[in-house]
Amino acid sequence: MHPAVARVVADAEAKGIKIRIVHTEKTARSAKEAAEALSVSVGEIVKSLVFAGAETDKAYLLLVAGDNRVDEAKMAEAFGEALRRPDADFVRQATGFAIGGVSPLGSTGEIEVFMDESLFRFSTVWAAAGTPHDVFEVVPLQLRSATRARVGPVV
Repeated sequence: MHPAVARVVADAEAKGIKIRIVHTEKTARSAKEAAEALSVSVGEIVKSLVFAGAETDKAYLLLVAGDNRVDEAKMAEAFGEALRRPDADFVRQATGFAIGGVSPLGSTGEIEVFMDESLFRFSTVWAAAGTPHDVFEVVPLQLRSATRARVGPVV
């Protein structure tokens, strides 16, 4: 098991969530790729998007339904500062994961989490498990509880 995946599994266990890692042959770097690899709708895929505060450089993790796009102005209002898209080094430093495998569980740093309320239209959703080939299925309410995410609209 890849060390990043092991970290996700350990974090899930520590938070009382049982997850099963699914390794995909096709990469699951994007929501579309993940949906195709799992034979589910794009909306059921959780995009884990890292942003940085434009003023504070604080890391923010947005858990977004795969069929939604983030309204950055709305999110700036929610976080109290404008957001910027950080580079790959910032993402890795903030989360411990490379872009394409950022998981909502197992982060190596403190990160504020905001969850797209539209994920709750599904009984389960799929999230990255630390690499572009590993994912896990989770109930949205469990994901919210485990990440202590604030919930609201992102579009």
